Amino acid sequence: MICDTLEDFAAACPPLTALTGLDLGDKTIGVAVSDRIGAVATPLETIKRKKFGVDAERLLQIIADRDIGGIVLGLPRNMDGTEGPRCQSTRAFARNLSRLTDLPITFWDERLSTVAAERALLEADTSRKRRAEVIDHVAASYILQGALDRLRHLKTDTRP
Repeated sequence: MICDTLEDFAAACPPLTALTGLDLGDKTIGVAVSDRIGAVATPLETIKRKKFGVDAERLLQIIADRDIGGIVLGLPRNMDGTEGPRCQSTRAFARNLSRLTDLPITFWDERLSTVAAERALLEADTSRKRRAEVIDHVAASYILQGALDRLRHLKTDTRP
């Protein structure tokens, strides 16, 4: 099920289950996971893209192994907020994935997530080779952390 708003996504996710964040690229998929209370996103792995079926099989394995309750996909909007071909590709990936799982899927604006990940890795004095290996799943953790922070605020914004 694809949820257009984070509010709908929050309502559709089972309580106390981890979430996964995905940073879709042309050649790789960065994967991050959260803890069960939705406080912290942790980079997990980078999947080398092959065909959708192979990629989805690996994602579904991660989802099953980690008891994931929802999927947050980074939506690569243009800097002016418009959606281009990469957004269309991400939305198509979500539609195809939603045919294989009943988990709720939502989107999170990923503008500058890779820049932030790169900056953090540079500050940690990570070698160029190592940065290339981990940048995608670190970016996925920035995407997921942004969604987790917003979800936490949604819970506190519901006052009687």
